[in-house]
This record gives sequence, structure tokens and C-alpha cells, in this order.
Amino acid sequence: MEKFETLTAVAVPIDGVNVDTDQIIPARFLRTPRKQGYAGFLFHDCRVDQQGRAIPDFALNQAVYAGAGILVGNTNFGCGSSREGAVYALRDYGIRCVIAPSLGDIFHNNCLKNGVLPIRLTDATVAALRDAIKARPGTRVTVDLPAQFVEFPNGERHKFAIDALNKRCLLEGLDDIALTQRHAGEIAAFKEAYKRRRPWLFQPAPAGR
Repeated sequence: MEKFETLTAVAVPIDGVNVDTDQIIPARFLRTPRKQGYAGFLFHDCRVDQQGRAIPDFALNQAVYAGAGILVGNTNFGCGSSREGAVYALRDYGIRCVIAPSLGDIFHNNCLKNGVLPIRLTDATVAALRDAIKARPGTRVTVDLPAQFVEFPNGERHKFAIDALNKRCLLEGLDDIALTQRHAGEIAAFKEAYKRRRPWLFQPAPAGR
């Protein structure tokens, strides 16, 4: 997993409340092999009409937000089903941070496990950030994970909370497997000690049984 430390990037505002994972990536795309990339599926049915034409009013179709690395959402962003593909689509598009007043719990956890930093700030704070971005489209926002703050376009800094273990994993680029491998020595030592305490569990079964 790629490390996350400090990110300064174009921020894109998504105003809708209760934006669910089916909006982030429609279910019909979930059978696509991960290695093919999910970027093109991000908000597919919001970005393209039934004739396959881009919907110009949707933020991600506007050139000023091209290359956005931060998404600023609204209340209950990422609710709905537990599909991890929603985070794949965000990550493959280049979104490394999602800021919202509230986030779906499973979506929040899936972000952390895929190198996307989920940040919760107050409704008023996030609304002010969306307004600032829309007033100056293409503006860049800074997210500092070590110091745990978001710097707005006007220079204001707003602190955010994050669990210490999740922070460490993002800073060091550790997914669950890599984190477990950090303890390979202790795991091997435990296995050997367990065998010594209960050797009968590791004896081959008698012949004919």
C-alpha cells in the first residue's frame, strides 16, 4: 500500500447527501478484474447519460477538477452496501482523501485498508470548504496526516482525529498483510512454544485411522 503523509491536491466538491456506494460504483462493474483498474467506473451513472454522453454539470466531468486528489462530500457519504469496489474506484481515479461530515462505517474502514484517508469534520466546516472550492474551482487543499490537520484555501487549519494504529498504517504504507508480517518472528516463536507445550497435537495419526 502506498504511504500517505502530506497531500496537496485539487479538491472536488460532491454536494449530494447520502451518496451511497452504488452511486460511487454501480454494481454491474464489480465483476471486472481489479487489475484492469476501476477509475472509469467512478460515479459512472452520474457522469454519463443513457446515450453514453458526458453530463457536463457533474463536477468530475469539468476540466477544472481534472486530476483531483481530494473529494469533499456531504452527510453520510459512502453509505449503503459494503462493496470495497467503491474505494477501488476512488483510489484508481487518484482520490487519496475523502472529507465529509459523516461517512458510512464500512466505507470508512475500506478507505483505511486501501490507502485512502477518510476525514470527518463538522457539517459547517465541510460546507464552508465545499463553498470555498466552488468559489475558486481548481483550488488546492492540503492534508497533513502527521500533524492531523486540513488546510483550507484561505489558510485556515482544521484538526481531525484518527486512530493511532490506522495513522501508523497509512504513514508506513501497511495493509493488513504487511502489518501481520511485521510480527512474523513473534508468530513463529509462539508456534514453536505451542508445539512444545502440546506435542501430541502434532503427532501423525495412527495407521489405519
